[in-house]
Amino acid sequence: MGVSATKSNGKTAAAANKPFELPTDAAGNEKTSDWLWTYQEEPHRTRRHQIIKAHPEVTKLCGPEPLTKWTVLLVVSIQVTCAILLRNTSILSWQFLLTAYFIGATSNQNLFLAIHEISHNLAFRKPIYNRLLAIFANLPIGIPYSAAFRPYHLIHHKSLGVEGLDTDLPTRLEAVFLDSIAGKAFFCTFQILFYALRPMAVFQLPFTHIHGLNLATQIAFDCLIVNYFGWHSMIYFLASSFLAGSLHPTAGHFISEHYVFDQQTSSPQSSPSAVAAPETYSYYGALNFFTYNVGLHNEHHDFPAIPWTRLHKLRDIAAEFYEPLPTHKSWSYVIFQFITDPNVSLWSRVKRDQQRKVEAQWTEGELEGMVEVSKRD
Repeated sequence: MGVSATKSNGKTAAAANKPFELPTDAAGNEKTSDWLWTYQEEPHRTRRHQIIKAHPEVTKLCGPEPLTKWTVLLVVSIQVTCAILLRNTSILSWQFLLTAYFIGATSNQNLFLAIHEISHNLAFRKPIYNRLLAIFANLPIGIPYSAAFRPYHLIHHKSLGVEGLDTDLPTRLEAVFLDSIAGKAFFCTFQILFYALRPMAVFQLPFTHIHGLNLATQIAFDCLIVNYFGWHSMIYFLASSFLAGSLHPTAGHFISEHYVFDQQTSSPQSSPSAVAAPETYSYYGALNFFTYNVGLHNEHHDFPAIPWTRLHKLRDIAAEFYEPLPTHKSWSYVIFQFITDPNVSLWSRVKRDQQRKVEAQWTEGELEGMVEVSKRD
């Protein structure tokens, strides 16, 4: 269903029948220094209704996955063990650096995505248990973020591509100053910092008791690690987190999920007529094993209440909906292409300029009522 909206350059989409509009300058020439503006409803809500109508049995896939808590326990244990074993190892030694890159970064990326999974209440039925598990999963990351991640991420689902709401979108400042090969390489190297700091620059949500518990628990854990095992163990956690969001294969998912790439990245079954303006790409490769199947990103956005272990089942049931959609074959290549391809940049995101603002009315454990989205007067 199309949504009538006014674009920032004054154009209207009332008569538009294209899924999105390529940005143009005053003379009508195509330009790259602007977002891809859409006037349609976000595709996941539409496709979710279509899939439920065609395959009502998919709703039975929703609900918590008990395996998640045991996976979190295993990975946290691996990271704590590595940190202890490296306590007397030079942080510049090849043993330290290789362990931090191959084991540490992969493990902490897994924990990032465990927190992502838990943010949808998919580990336990009771929300408070999910909040506590997320705080536990946060420990080897070194910096408290699980409590803050959840509300911003749920808004990302609720307001995909809406400027001023979806903090997964780059800011105009980022897009302008990083619009080059060197700039994109810098972004990919330090993207974990952009994702951590950007939400606060867009808008802030209230500090709650869960935020306080996350902060206090993390500080206590970090102090214990430094006191009993030394700074090398603490640096191992921080280095693992940095590398997990830097030039690491699993970090490719940050870019692959919602940046618009050309048709060369689409699956053979897709066609420009079938998928004219993909807002979300999926990846079905081996790295999903380490990342809670986050590569099945179309499936996840369509059904956020289906846990990671059942997303492949969803795709099998509703194959006719997913096979035509664009996919990525390699997260490592996604990073390489993003940096080197002049046709892909931080501008390559679909946006909705709905002239809306956030009025924070958020209480812990609630998605509905978390924010009120209203039109500006």
